[in-house]
Amino acid sequence: MKKYLFLFLVIFSTNMYSQEKDKNSIDWLKQISSRISVNGYAQAGYTWQHKDGKDINTFDIKRTLLWAKADITDRWSFLFMHDFSSVVQEFYTDYRFSKGKELTVRVGQFKNSYSIENPLSPTKLELVNVCSQGVSYLAGCGSDPLFGIQYGRDLGMKIYGLLFNNHIYYELALMNGQGVNVKDKNNKKDVIARLDYRPTENIRIVASGQLGTGHAMASSIYNPEISIGEDYTRNRWSVGAEWKSRVNDVDYWKVRPSSIRGELLGGRDGKADSYGGYVTASIPLCKELDAIGSIDYFNYNKDLDMDQTNYTIGVQHWFHRQCRVQLQYTYSDSGYDANASLLQAQLQVAF
Repeated sequence: MKKYLFLFLVIFSTNMYSQEKDKNSIDWLKQISSRISVNGYAQAGYTWQHKDGKDINTFDIKRTLLWAKADITDRWSFLFMHDFSSVVQEFYTDYRFSKGKELTVRVGQFKNSYSIENPLSPTKLELVNVCSQGVSYLAGCGSDPLFGIQYGRDLGMKIYGLLFNNHIYYELALMNGQGVNVKDKNNKKDVIARLDYRPTENIRIVASGQLGTGHAMASSIYNPEISIGEDYTRNRWSVGAEWKSRVNDVDYWKVRPSSIRGELLGGRDGKADSYGGYVTASIPLCKELDAIGSIDYFNYNKDLDMDQTNYTIGVQHWFHRQCRVQLQYTYSDSGYDANASLLQAQLQVAF
């Protein structure tokens, strides 16, 4: 009898320990999963272009991004983002020093703070080409041969936060000034500052600037005086504003805001000055359908008079939350190249 009682107690104790261990494992997994979020999106479509008497058409993949964010503590987080059609885009850690949102420090690789458009996600921007000509060129998104394709990102650190009851948002960054996934090639750091004033919930006025030194990665038709491997002055400035009819509880599938955004931009590369501006608007027509319009002017080198104006009209249909189909026509009136017509269709799937 004692023998059977002993066996029963052993089995009972083992079973209770196993259940407690399983419960602890489940609680640990719940805790981990509650602190990790995974998001992603893909943008692909069709492009037709008529330029200089020639037609080009192709199906293309623009972006396929996946990122994970881990909230290590209530103040400390980490993010990793990879674009499967190109390279690792972002990896950084944030630590919030203040009790509120007044002061947070970020270290790693991330989007630079220049302009209104560059920090915004392509999933929310209206144009298939994402940014205006000026932002793409000056922020390092790919159209500047001297800087190369850097996706508007760089390695460094910054402080940022909200002040005065969320009316002022600021950023101050110290960056390599070289781009993504590479060491600095001139040992001179770039300083980027941004001030975002929000007098009301619907309006924000943004000024940003950059003082830095570039290291030429290739020759450029926009700036032929700078040689490959040469260090050169690389400064930027911008001022603009954005209005949205709604800012809270926005559901891009069913309830979207009307919006209009405009900005003046300029830069100096070596001895060459560039400048321009754009106005982009989005107006919901009915249910999930929006009308899109944009006028975008940029002079890549005012001494050489290398200016171009893009006129874009289009529509987009949000068929599920952040998923949409876009159709846009752009006419480019160029002062230094052949005029061009561009027709683009794009499918965006995001989660």
